[in-house]
Amino acid sequence: MTFGFAPSSAASLSTPAASATRVLEPAEWAAAGIPLLRNPREVVSGLHARHRPSPATAVVAVLDPDERLRASASFTRRPAPADGWMFRNALLAQLRRVIPHDLRRRTPVRTAVLMYCRDGDARWTEEDGAWMWGLRDACTLHGLRCGAYITLTRDGWQVLGEGRGGRRPSADSAPEPFATSEAPPRIPRAGGAASEVLRRAAAR
Repeated sequence: MTFGFAPSSAASLSTPAASATRVLEPAEWAAAGIPLLRNPREVVSGLHARHRPSPATAVVAVLDPDERLRASASFTRRPAPADGWMFRNALLAQLRRVIPHDLRRRTPVRTAVLMYCRDGDARWTEEDGAWMWGLRDACTLHGLRCGAYITLTRDGWQVLGEGRGGRRPSADSAPEPFATSEAPPRIPRAGGAASEVLRRAAAR
């Protein structure tokens, strides 16, 4: 099930200076110590098969220490200025729907990764930087480790900050069967609750 969020008055009133603080540059992301995926193609293929994302679709997933998928959710980003704060709220809303937080743990044991399907090529954009900021902050607020940020375009997939990627799957390719050893993710319930959460957060 996918969920969307519309641009809010709070987002439209954000100043360029404020938005700039909610974007991570590639060098900042690379220096953040993001854990490497052991088998990124398997993770990407599994998420692509489960969610079949099209451009402007974000897929957030939680992996256990053995890199098995424990939960995932997808939602569509509607046209709006790229803002890490709004992206953080969207990701956090999805995480809260599909998996309990780990805030009671001293050290996070589960990792959240984000795959974003978009138009264009795999080169870093300011929108990517806003998603990176949002993912990092959402992980902190949900007690998770911040994991990889992956772009999925018509040219293929790319793990930003690592230089690893491949031509399949891509934004145009048919889904491949995912590994049966993965635990099935908890599917978000249908409805508009996610959008309502975002509207309340934006109004603060």
